[in-house]
Parts: sequence; C-alpha cells; structure tokens
Amino acid sequence: MSLLRVNWLERGTIEGVKVLLVEDDQSIADSVSASLTTAGMVVEHVATGKASIDYFVDDICDVVLMDLGLPDMDGLDAAKKIRETSSVPIIIVSARGDELDRILGLELGADDYVVKPFSQRELLARIRAVTRRASDHVATKDVSLLKRLHVDEPTHIVTLDGNEIEFTAKEFDLLSFLASEPGVVFRRNDILEHVWDTPWYGTTKTLDAHIASIRKKLGSPDWIQSVRGVGFKFVEVEL
Repeated sequence: MSLLRVNWLERGTIEGVKVLLVEDDQSIADSVSASLTTAGMVVEHVATGKASIDYFVDDICDVVLMDLGLPDMDGLDAAKKIRETSSVPIIIVSARGDELDRILGLELGADDYVVKPFSQRELLARIRAVTRRASDHVATKDVSLLKRLHVDEPTHIVTLDGNEIEFTAKEFDLLSFLASEPGVVFRRNDILEHVWDTPWYGTTKTLDAHIASIRKKLGSPDWIQSVRGVGFKFVEVEL
C-alpha cells in the first residue's frame, strides 16, 4: 500500500479514495460516479467482469463496487477472481437481495453487500466503513503471538507450528479478531459487526460457515469453541 493511501487511511477520511466501479448500467454508473466524485473520491468505471479482473494486472484501487448482473459473467465470480490476488475491500452492489446471494457474496470474500435501490449517503457510509477497517490493518502489528499460532496483520499470513495456512480475506479477519483475545467469549452479533463492520440484523449462517472453514484449516474444532446461546471464543490447542 502506498504512503499516500496510508496517510488518508490514518486520517479516517474518504477524500482521495480510489474506487473501481463495476457496473454495466450507464445511468447508474454516471449517478454513482458523480456522487463519489463530489465526495472527493477518484472513480474508475468498467462495465464487465473481465475488465474488473484485468484492471488489477496494471493498477490498484482502494475499494471495489461490484454489480452482480454483468453482461459477461456473474459479479460473484469476478469478485472471487479478484480476491485470489488482492485483499482490496469489495462491496457488492446489486438488485439481488436474496439471503443466498448475500451469503455467497460474503463467503466468496466480499466485505459488504448493498441492495439496490440505495441512497448515496448509505453507499458513502459503507465505503467509509470498509476503508476504516483497512486503516486498522495498516496500523496494527501482530494480533496474536501464541505458542503455536502466528497471525500477522501486515502480511495477512497465518502460520501454525511454522507452516503457513491459506485463508480468505474474511476468514483472516475473523480469526484475527477472535485470536486477539484468547478465552474471551464474543457474541455473534458483535463478531459480525466488528468483522463485517456493519450492524447485522439477519441470519448468522455466514458466520457459522466461516467458523467451520477456519476450524477445518486449523485441523481441529477446538481452536474456536462455541458457547451455547452466546457466541464463540478462541482457545489455543496444545500439541
């Protein structure tokens, strides 16, 4: 991340934030671009999933706004492809508001999901939220230095007994949050609000799916223990 981006992240402002807008409806793209530009952001617009993926070959941005109904591919597939090579915050912006689409989007690595129609004020708030979390990652060093598990924030690398384990961006955020305070029980809604950085009023199935995936990758369900009726806690598993 460039020094310029670190500076605006530390200031907690969205002025100067570079946004990649992936939207095939030109009227919507024009409206969103005008609103974001007025707020001080720099907007790059592409109309296809392939163009959004190709964009990251030669350039970078600070946040992606991804429509799902693209002419060449599903936006979920484009988001998944971007996530394979970049940890850039991705906000799904779509008319598809079904719970399944929301869950799939989040599980594929999206950081937030906004349903059309939406207010420009809401969109600005969502962008501010995900970039604020990016600021936290810039400023934080090692979240967890336990006996066996090492969670490194700057590099997003997790090692267990010296062996690196690959996690999606959202899995890493979740593990980092829980492992920052071993033994502390976190409520489900608090976890969702902190990790997804937005108040959560719907189902928590996406949290269960992420927990299950982390447990599997760590080789034991005991690393993240369920507390009936409350939430989850992180406990280091001894050899």
